[in-house]
Amino acid sequence: MRCFPLRFAVSRRAARFLALALVAGFAAVMMASTLTAGAKDAPDPEVKVIRIGAGPSGATDFPFGGLIANAISNPPGSRDCDRGGNCGVPGLIAVAQTTANAAENLRAVARGDLEMALSQADTTYWAYQGTGAFAGEEPLANIRVLARLYPENIHLVARKDSVIKSVADLKGKRVAIGAEQSATAATAKLILSAYGVKWNTVQLKYIDFALVAAAFNKNEIDAFFVISGAPVLALEDLATRTPIKLVPINGPVADKLAQVFPFYSRGMIPPGTYGLTDPVETLDVGSVLVSRSTMTPELAFGIARAIWHERNVGLFQTGHPRGKFMDKALAARNLGVPITDGADRYYVQNGLMDPQPASPPAAPAAKLPAKAQASINAKS
Repeated sequence: MRCFPLRFAVSRRAARFLALALVAGFAAVMMASTLTAGAKDAPDPEVKVIRIGAGPSGATDFPFGGLIANAISNPPGSRDCDRGGNCGVPGLIAVAQTTANAAENLRAVARGDLEMALSQADTTYWAYQGTGAFAGEEPLANIRVLARLYPENIHLVARKDSVIKSVADLKGKRVAIGAEQSATAATAKLILSAYGVKWNTVQLKYIDFALVAAAFNKNEIDAFFVISGAPVLALEDLATRTPIKLVPINGPVADKLAQVFPFYSRGMIPPGTYGLTDPVETLDVGSVLVSRSTMTPELAFGIARAIWHERNVGLFQTGHPRGKFMDKALAARNLGVPITDGADRYYVQNGLMDPQPASPPAAPAAKLPAKAQASINAKS
């Protein structure tokens, strides 16, 4: 799994969110190191360390991964939750780490390189089905969802003085759509096709998230797509150096996409974000926490319960603006991927989902509509 260093000048506000994630991650790493060092001669079977793939450092999932690690961790010796201690899973130490992108996170979880990861609901659905961004690959039938967390916003970024005012205006422009085989690339292509923009009329650029701001500043691209919950640290920093605007993704086409695909919904990036004066309409897609099907039901139940514990919900709400958009009622809804065994028990007990089939199909049969799949697979 590739990791990327932070390549952006960090604003004071961005530094605050990043620091929260780093502190949580550092604390978890130190706890893990201390316990490991003390357990070399007599390992403690009650201690479990898990890794969370949290995406590139400038995106919203990275600080949120640190918050999740902090929320679900409860190492031996910690005070009980009802006595003001951690409200996580007893004996669990979770560590968030930087990763390349949402699609690679899923592949890493399926391989067993990571125990959990953050991804997007559309990407997770495609991976489980072996369609969309994962067409031509073996379906990742062993991935499961622990929780839908918060809505991610699809950002289409251009210069403030650009003539680009709509998706249709991307014709003839140099547009970065993320790394090859990434979730961002698949989603961007789907949006272009939905708005009738043929790929051969756009100069599509496959550029990693960590490098896209530099390419934009060097005038190597005219616009780019980013899928992350606003405010995105990297975009906040970019906006301090290069005035930007967000191109709306709206109208009847956006309505249709939200109707056809259950993981999309109409969204809004609020005024004041990135220095913008007006709200910008866009599409949202859920951020999801993913595990393997082999996670024990007891651990999955404990993680789901910890994430939605009222004290930890408060941690998310104060830790990042996206935390205010977390909705427990949607945690197990409209995913198209089975909920992890054990986590489903938590959601059923709390009236948040109906019992799921005892044996989810190993080889999913559902596919994207042929036209939608063709729009993703077509060559530029």
